Amino acid sequence: MCMMNVMNGFLKKTALAVTGMVFLATSAAAAELPNFVPLVKKAGPAVVNISTEREVSSPVMDMFDIPGMERFFEQFGVPFGRMQPERRAPKRKSTSLGTGFIISSDGYIVTNSHVVENADKVMINFDGAKGSGIKARIVGTDSETDLALLKVDTDKELPVLKFGNSDAAEVGEWVIAIGNPFGHSGTVTAGILSAKGRDLHSGPFDSFLQTDASINPGNSGGPLLNMAGEVIGINTAIRANAQGIGFAIPSNMASQIIEELRESKNVSRGWLGVTVQNVDENMAKALGLKDAKGALIGSVMPDEPAAKAGLRAGDVVIAVGDVRIGDASELTRAVARLKPNSKPELTIVRDGEEMKLKVKLGERSSHVGGAAKAEQSESDGLGVAIKPLTPEDARALRIKGDVKGLLIVEVKGDSPAAEAGLRSGDVILSANLKPVTTPDQLGDILKNEGKKRGAIMLQINRRGDTFFLTVDLAAKK
Repeated sequence: MCMMNVMNGFLKKTALAVTGMVFLATSAAAAELPNFVPLVKKAGPAVVNISTEREVSSPVMDMFDIPGMERFFEQFGVPFGRMQPERRAPKRKSTSLGTGFIISSDGYIVTNSHVVENADKVMINFDGAKGSGIKARIVGTDSETDLALLKVDTDKELPVLKFGNSDAAEVGEWVIAIGNPFGHSGTVTAGILSAKGRDLHSGPFDSFLQTDASINPGNSGGPLLNMAGEVIGINTAIRANAQGIGFAIPSNMASQIIEELRESKNVSRGWLGVTVQNVDENMAKALGLKDAKGALIGSVMPDEPAAKAGLRAGDVVIAVGDVRIGDASELTRAVARLKPNSKPELTIVRDGEEMKLKVKLGERSSHVGGAAKAEQSESDGLGVAIKPLTPEDARALRIKGDVKGLLIVEVKGDSPAAEAGLRSGDVILSANLKPVTTPDQLGDILKNEGKKRGAIMLQINRRGDTFFLTVDLAAKK
């Protein structure tokens, strides 16, 4: 009995000791968890809600005003007159919501380009306040990185957020996102930086930060913050049918683009004029490379900077200046970071030997898939810069087959083309069912038929998909 009492006492003491250790371990773990409250109080006031508005009309209704449509339907025995509605449907307002953050006390605001794309009106609401807010103007946008800079005029000194160093951010560190998901203003979510350098194949400069902090529709354009309260990313994308996977534009890329938009309202990038691909292990062996790194040049576009510098198909670019190149996307980003007319030294491997070439870069901003300087169609007020489509353009835009038409290099903001949804990179195949391959052909149709009816129907090829789109020439310019 005495032995039994001793054993029971020992077991009780052991249980108490273990319980104490578990409690201390739990308390220590809890003590290590971050307190986000001070960070949210400091950063939250600089995050804003963005609401946009634009008028849209039904393309189906608009087609009845297009010259040539009656003839088009009647050739198939369809009585066009009976198809027309008695009354034309009025235009409707389309609205959207997003997030932004203030970067200067005098009212400059960063958001995503897709948040304000084709907007007639952009309104900013501060502190999650309900109401009309303050009207903002779009200073500039860059669709290739999905960034936009807005400006509001106010007498108040606004709270601001500062950009941090996204390159220094480490996978596993704590981050928070503040935004307007599904219209719920001032929503804060927390998580870790899950990965860096993610390529979503959404654009030529993909190198996203990945986070498990909850990102939802409406978070677009909002900040991803480190524990110092610095913006290390701009929340921009989610993966459909996935949970805990969100993506942000790195701050080191974004800050450079935003500064350029602030200074000149547009972004200019270096242009090499090549198609490139990654190097795999077998290619590395065949080309005499030490390892499977670098960007393999697949083709060199005639009369472009690379051709003039002497680059050839089969060359492998391993460095641009002091920047080492690991793959094709790194070459694209490295060249794009440089200014047009700059002369970087490229280190390449040719026939197993390293050599250096200097190249004078062109300007990517005037190249949509290799487009040279565009001819501008101005007389009829469409609001686009166009040029005849070349085989190099078609290849870069992944358009297959013998496609002929006019490549849209630029769409002016607040123009009929922008109102209708035309984009840079679209190819105009026909106007009012008539093929167009020169700016003069399009100009004649706009002048003769467009002025008469006040609208024009364009057949568009957008990266391989073909459809009709109506442009209201009376839309504000």
